[in-house]
Amino acid sequence: MLNSKIQDFLDDRKAKSLKKNITAGMDEHDVQCVHLEADKEFNISNWLPDAARRAGQISLSSHPCTFSHPSARKNKNSKTSTVIADAAHNTDGLIRSGNVSADLDALGNAAALDVYKFLTLELSDGKQLISHIEQETELAKNLLSIPTASYEELRLGLMAMKESDPASVTSSKIKQVFFPVLKDYHQLSVLTPSGIMYELRNRIQEMRFADVITKAKEQRKKNEISITGYDDIYSLGMIGYGGTKPQNISVLNNQYGGKAYMLQSIPPTLKPETTRLPNTDFFSNCIWPNQFKANFELLHKLLAASRNNLQVRIRRDEILLSIFDEVVRIIWQIRANEKGWSLRERFDRLPKAQKMILDNYWQNDRDEDGQALEAFLKNTARWIVLAYKKVLSDDALALNDDELNHVYYLIEAQKEALL
Repeated sequence: MLNSKIQDFLDDRKAKSLKKNITAGMDEHDVQCVHLEADKEFNISNWLPDAARRAGQISLSSHPCTFSHPSARKNKNSKTSTVIADAAHNTDGLIRSGNVSADLDALGNAAALDVYKFLTLELSDGKQLISHIEQETELAKNLLSIPTASYEELRLGLMAMKESDPASVTSSKIKQVFFPVLKDYHQLSVLTPSGIMYELRNRIQEMRFADVITKAKEQRKKNEISITGYDDIYSLGMIGYGGTKPQNISVLNNQYGGKAYMLQSIPPTLKPETTRLPNTDFFSNCIWPNQFKANFELLHKLLAASRNNLQVRIRRDEILLSIFDEVVRIIWQIRANEKGWSLRERFDRLPKAQKMILDNYWQNDRDEDGQALEAFLKNTARWIVLAYKKVLSDDALALNDDELNHVYYLIEAQKEALL
C-alpha cells in the first residue's frame, strides 16, 4: 500500500492531466479512453520508471550557479558542477549552510519538475522522500519494489537528481575570487545560497504580514493597546532574478516570482557617547523625564483605560521595569569611570548614599550596607512617579502612596542589578 502523501501526489497529477485532456464535445467513449490512459500513466508501476529516467534532467543544489547568470549552467566543455553544501551545525553565530534549515533548490529541464516535487515530498516523519531513498529505508524499499523495473535501477535513476560529476567544473559567467592561502591562492566561485535567501524572505514575510502582526498594526493605527506588539525591519531592498522568466534560474526562484529581500548593509552611524557625572543629585543631573516620554505616555494609556485585568497589569509593570532598566544602564555607565571620582572636591554636594551606588570605589561599603541601596531605590520610585506627572502635566492621574509603594517593591525585586 502506497504512502498517503505519495498517493495524493499521483492523484493530483492525474486530476490535472484529466482536466487538461478532457475537452468539451468529447463523447463518452473518448472520455473513458482518457480516463483509462490516465489510470495507466499514473499507476506507480508505470510512472515511477518514467520518473527515474527523467530525474537526471533536474539537479538539486544548495547554491545554484544560475543566480550569477542564467547561462552559467552551460559550459563549452561540460555542464557546470552543481553544489550541495553539507555543513555541520555549530553555535558559531553565523548565518550559513548547516546553521539554517532551508530547502534544497533545483535547476534543469522544467519538464522534469514533477519528479523534483515527487522526490521533495515531506512525509509524516518530517523527512523528504529523497532522504528515504538515499538512506534505503523500509519505506523506500517498499516503494521501489515494483514489477516493471528493478530496485537498483529505480534507486540509481532517482538519485541522479542529487548526484554531480566528480570533476569540479565552473563557468566563466560566475564571479571568481582569488583567495590568498599562505604563499598561494585558491580560486573560488561565488555562489548564491538560494535556500537560505528564500528562507530569509519567508521569515521577513511572517514578521511583517502574519495575521497577528496585521492585527497589531491595525490596533496601532486606532491608538488601541496591543498585548503582542510587533517587530519590523526598515530599509529593505528587493532584488529580482530572471526578469520575466524566473523559471530559467531555479525552481525556488520560480516559486517566489524571482523576488528576494536585501537587508541594508552599510556601516552604522556612531555618535560619541559621553557620561555626565552628577555633582549634586543623580536624578536631576543625569536623567530627565522627557528622556522616557514614550514610556510614560504608554503607561498613561494603560492607567487611564477602564480595563484592569491581569494582562494590563503585567504590561504596566513591564513598562515600569523598562524605565528602571534604562536608569540601571546609566548607572553602570557612570560606574565605568575611574574609581574614586566621587572623592574629588566638585562632588562634595553629592549625597553619600548616591556616591556609594554610583562610584565603584565604595563597592565594599555598598555590598555590606543595604541602607544606601534601599534609600536609592526609594528615591528612584519617587522620581518615576514625579517624572510621570511632569511628562503628562495636567493629564496625569493622581497617584497615591499605594502606587508609589508598588513601584518601589517592583524595582526592589530587581535590586541585584545594582549590586
